[in-house]
Amino acid sequence: MKISVIGLPLLMVALLGLAGCATPSVVTLQNGTQYLTKDLPNTTNKDGLYEFVDIAGKRVQVKAADVATIKSD
Repeated sequence: MKISVIGLPLLMVALLGLAGCATPSVVTLQNGTQYLTKDLPNTTNKDGLYEFVDIAGKRVQVKAADVATIKSD
């Protein structure tokens, strides 16, 4: 009984801590298209692409030359 009373709040704190690690951002392309992302985009230097997951869960790759701005929320 004491384990569940102590364990539940610890579990909630851990989950909230993990949720706080994400940094949502807005990626704006040169043509005006905007993507809302779950986290900051990763760059792949050898391919010259930005790679990210949008808020719908779709994996997106965009050429670095096509990106105008990346702003974190």
